[in-house]
Parts: sequence; structure tokens; C-alpha cells
Amino acid sequence: MERIKERLQSLRQEADNAVARAEEAEAKNKKLEQTLLEKDQEILSLQHKLSVMDADLEKAEGKLTDAKAAQEEGDQSKSLNESLQRKIQLLEEELEAADKNGKELAEKLRQVDVKAEHFERQVGRLEQERDQWEQKYEEAQTKYRESKAELDELVANMEGL
Repeated sequence: MERIKERLQSLRQEADNAVARAEEAEAKNKKLEQTLLEKDQEILSLQHKLSVMDADLEKAEGKLTDAKAAQEEGDQSKSLNESLQRKIQLLEEELEAADKNGKELAEKLRQVDVKAEHFERQVGRLEQERDQWEQKYEEAQTKYRESKAELDELVANMEGL
């Protein structure tokens, strides 16, 4: 019986050890389940963060696309502005050249007017001089006719004598 008691004692010891191990395994299992639950919560949190970040990424990509379009539009506006600036500069240069030509033509016209006035005065003087010469010519013609008539009369009188 003593063996039985020892055996029973040994079985009780084994049962106590088994219960202790089972309790320990249950505690460990509970702890692992708690860790698993925490990890599941962390996964859900990270998935939520990922979806928020995906939405932010889409917004950022949209903004980037808009910025690229704005930059391209700005570049086109810049090149158009540069082209217009060149045209303005060319037109200003043409205007300056036309203004210079206009001033030169005005000066030449003024000089022509001065010359025309000078020639008009000369023409006036020459016309007066011509009128005087015509008058002298007419007077000389009249004197010639009178002299010729006197001479013819004198010749006739001399012949008649």
C-alpha cells in the first residue's frame, strides 16, 4: 500500500504539476491572445493610416498635376510675353526710324520751302527785269519806228529836192 500511496502521491504530484502547467499555459495563451488582439488593433490602425495616406497621396498627385499644368501654362505665357516684348521692341525701333525719317523729311521740306521762296523772289525780280526790258524794247521799237519814219521823210524830202 505504501507503493500505492507513493504512486498516488506521485500521481498527485504529476496532477499538480499538470495543473500548474495548464494554468501556466492558459496564462500564456491569454497573454498571447491579448498580444494578438493588440496586434489586430495595430493592424486596423495602420490600415486606417494607410487609407488616409493613400487619400493624401491622391490629393498631392492632383496638386502636382495642377502645378505642372500651371507651370506649363506659365511657360507658355512667358514665351508669349517674350515674343510680344520682341514685337514691341521691333515696333518701337520702327517707330523711332519712322520718326527720324519724318524729322529728316520735315527738314528737307523746310529747306525746299526756303529754296522755293528764294526762287520765287528771283522769279519776281526776273519778271520785273523782263518787264523793264520789254518796256525798254517797246520804247526802242517806238523810237526806231519814229526814227525810221523821220529818216524816210527826210529821204523823201531829199529826193524831192
